[in-house]
Amino acid sequence: MSEILEIRHLEKSFGDHLVLRDISFSVGQGDVICIIGSSGSGKSTLLRCINFLETPSGGEILYHGQNAATSMKRTRYNSRVGMVFQSFNLFGNMNVLSNCVLGQMRVLGRKRDEAEERALTYLEKVGMSAYRDARPAQLSGGQKQRAAIARALCMEPEVLLFDEPTSALDPEMVGEVLNVMQDLAGAGMTMLIVTHEMSFARDVASRVLFMEGGVIVEDAPPSSLFTSPRQPRTQEFLRRVLARQL
Repeated sequence: MSEILEIRHLEKSFGDHLVLRDISFSVGQGDVICIIGSSGSGKSTLLRCINFLETPSGGEILYHGQNAATSMKRTRYNSRVGMVFQSFNLFGNMNVLSNCVLGQMRVLGRKRDEAEERALTYLEKVGMSAYRDARPAQLSGGQKQRAAIARALCMEPEVLLFDEPTSALDPEMVGEVLNVMQDLAGAGMTMLIVTHEMSFARDVASRVLFMEGGVIVEDAPPSSLFTSPRQPRTQEFLRRVLARQL
């Protein structure tokens, strides 16, 4: 399996508060890694550091063996390592199609017709082609998130980062977004997913990272992490959440 990302001894502080402590793990091609843990454990900060929305305080992020902070332009790196946010981050003054076209033209230099063709392909993939002319304000939360996923896919990333993609959705809309993500996993998309959806992590992930206190406490396949976690902190976390989710 080809290694795309390697995180080495990553740390992040906000003032005197150390949020991430010596984080190290790798991401191989086709991996679907779900990151779980209580609120405040550092999960979202980890993704934001990997995508350089936050500047790490220490350590390295390697992209195909090269230091991502110094080896390539930030815009290019962020097109290869895309991100889907819990709050969608769609441009409200543009319709769905234009939201999916803008980054392709500005970052990748595609012509409008080529960018639109690619956008329509991915909007169809996530079940949003009928809403190509709609503005975000006209969409449900689930539709906004599916449009945001299509926008990220248009950049043809090697890795997609999902920061709690269903946490802002009404319960009845969660399934439509998780189904899209499950289809992407089945098609071989490499993904890092911060999630509170334990059933999804159990059924779709190839690996699950459990974080607490800014460290990775356990990194294991879901078949073992959910049935026989090794670390007491993992066991306690799962006891608290599994009864209401699985």
